[in-house]
Amino acid sequence: MGISAVTGAHFSSINFPLIDTKNEEEFRTREVQLGSHTVSSHGYAVARTHKHDWLILLLLVLIVISLYIIHPFHRFVGKDMMTDLKYPLKSNTVPAWAIPIYAILLPIVIFLGVYIRRRDVYDLHHAVLGLLFSVLITAVFTEAIKNAVGRPRPDFFWRCFPDGKDVYDKWGDVICHGDQKVIKEGYKSFPSGHTSGSFSGLGFLSLYLSGKIKAFDRKGHVAKLCIVFLPLLVASLVGISRVDDYWHHWQDVFAGGLLGLTVATFCYLQFFPPPYHSEGWGPYAYFRMLEESRGMTQVPSVQNSGQAQLAEAQAESQEEQGLHGCMGLTLSRDHHAALNDCESGRG
Repeated sequence: MGISAVTGAHFSSINFPLIDTKNEEEFRTREVQLGSHTVSSHGYAVARTHKHDWLILLLLVLIVISLYIIHPFHRFVGKDMMTDLKYPLKSNTVPAWAIPIYAILLPIVIFLGVYIRRRDVYDLHHAVLGLLFSVLITAVFTEAIKNAVGRPRPDFFWRCFPDGKDVYDKWGDVICHGDQKVIKEGYKSFPSGHTSGSFSGLGFLSLYLSGKIKAFDRKGHVAKLCIVFLPLLVASLVGISRVDDYWHHWQDVFAGGLLGLTVATFCYLQFFPPPYHSEGWGPYAYFRMLEESRGMTQVPSVQNSGQAQLAEAQAESQEEQGLHGCMGLTLSRDHHAALNDCESGRG
């Protein structure tokens, strides 16, 4: 306890930690915003929190492999149906091995670039996890629908009859005598796997970029939309190449693009706010961590405030006791003086 040299009021040193707590809160918030949560410091903890998600990813990989191995449904293909299935057998303009490069590796490289700038392991982890979920879930849907539908490709005739001599059974269905692997692929036209895979990866990237650059901040920067549309344009060109190569009908490409973009949107919103949201530039986990850090600093502040109020109450109580003691002492002296006057006959 002490007395102010200016006002003479009592003050307590317990009030001083309130200033330190406030500065500490600001420091912690600033530290978080500058990127104190890196891969080396919090990467393992974040990945461990989502260990079940990573296990589900491995399960999805096994499901995709199983769906790719099994044979698709062999739909009836009659002679009169061959008119739309006699397109030439061509090679792929976009090979299958290129899909993981531009639909998975390219977005991850961009995620790493954002991480280097912001140093936020939550953003990096959730972006990679959401991207992989988007691609793998789309692959499961695509392969499952391919096998269930069994639609023949536009070049099915030359897959089934490489020598050009068509043969049919008594029911009018084809009796293929070509390469079994080529024939198997001939029954997997709907939907387009190239297109769905492209839109699942590049569509997720488009949503990610729109949130990071705040494309929908209502300020009218059309240049931001060009950045957002660029991945979608690449995915669209991949889909068009599938029609040009006569590997797919246009309905296959349309359905594949719609499937991939829909799954990408759901997976993105699982980890990030909508791009048009005011906090759309960061993942949900980042803002949750900020709220928890603020809560940790507010608890000591409340405790220190309570201690300060208790100290002030004790100080006021001591002051009142002092005043009452002085008044009692004065009254006692006056009483003794009156008794002495009475004894001496002055009364």
